[in-house]
Amino acid sequence: MIACLVRSEDFERVLRSRSRASSAHFAVHHLADRPSASAKAAKRADPGKLSTAGATDSVVPVDDSPATTLPSVPPSGLWLGAVVPKRHAKRSVTRTLLKRQIRAAIGREEATLAAGLWVVRLRAAFDPRHFISAASDELKSAARAELRQVLASASQRVGPR
Repeated sequence: MIACLVRSEDFERVLRSRSRASSAHFAVHHLADRPSASAKAAKRADPGKLSTAGATDSVVPVDDSPATTLPSVPPSGLWLGAVVPKRHAKRSVTRTLLKRQIRAAIGREEATLAAGLWVVRLRAAFDPRHFISAASDELKSAARAELRQVLASASQRVGPR
């Protein structure tokens, strides 16, 4: 099963790593790690501690404090993040179509991908002269073919599960 990345810290960690594969329009990043845990998850992990026990006066606001991570356990699942910026896909219809294509492509390749955090990023716009409609069948098939190729290349470089 594929889970979604939702925390900005996780996106930033994965995007800081080198891309595993890239094509004309997409870049694939992978990090063999688990998502960072929220403060709630860290509290659930150790329910015996009171939240105020051993508290120190801190000058750093709570929102700026570093995220707590779970104990280091090798990742056992896939977490997916899709980055489709407005500067490369102006219309929301196009951004939604591309995100769906990314999720579907990862779903098809799930068995061949290594466990960890995966982010697929749109790195260049599709030429609007060739793809006039924002959600055309031609755009779908072009994105699907390119994603298949770039994910196959990424899975070979990272290794299977």
